[in-house]
Amino acid sequence: MSDKDSLTKVASDRIRSQILDGTLKPGERLVEDRLSIELGVSRVPVREALLGLSREGLVRLEPRRGASVAEVTPKIVDELVEVRALLEGLNARLAARRHDPEIVALLRDTLKRGNAAAKDGSPEVLSRLNAEFHERLTEASRNSVLADTMRSLRERTSLAFALNSRPRARDDWQEHAGILAAVIAGDEELAALLATRHVHNAAAAFAKAHPATDQAAD
Repeated sequence: MSDKDSLTKVASDRIRSQILDGTLKPGERLVEDRLSIELGVSRVPVREALLGLSREGLVRLEPRRGASVAEVTPKIVDELVEVRALLEGLNARLAARRHDPEIVALLRDTLKRGNAAAKDGSPEVLSRLNAEFHERLTEASRNSVLADTMRSLRERTSLAFALNSRPRARDDWQEHAGILAAVIAGDEELAALLATRHVHNAAAAFAKAHPATDQAAD
């Protein structure tokens, strides 16, 4: 990897992290000069990082207006959920089939910390632990193609679902516990059903909290 590519990756990783943890809010402008100073790199890797993140759906690029954090409308959430729910079901099914003891142990640890955070953890901690649980569940499927596909979907839906983190925390982690129990039991059908339902429940909570119509985006 060249120095230029390395700097672009550093900039991309930092900006992605700030978007996903809520430091950079949906709709917030991403000014190249400011990001260049904050990240300690020139404008070129920042510009290339923003271009790459736009392909991932995390950044919106507009002529004459520049870059901004992507806003997730109800319509986009619906479309993402249609795909993610199916793939989360497949992912949980494969995790139950392959039943990797090492990853199951890691999932138990994440579940324990998530249940504790559900009581009094900050939205940032809840969001991070939720991402950790789903990443480890993906690892448990042992399917690299599925993992790559799921990573992008999860990052984009997390822009919306992160808003659910505090109100839905207990429900989220109870649902995680049910999915993990089915994986441990090797019950592929139940694991898939619960994982699919988990995504739809999160989407329903988002829709309830954000009932605005999406007509402007049509």
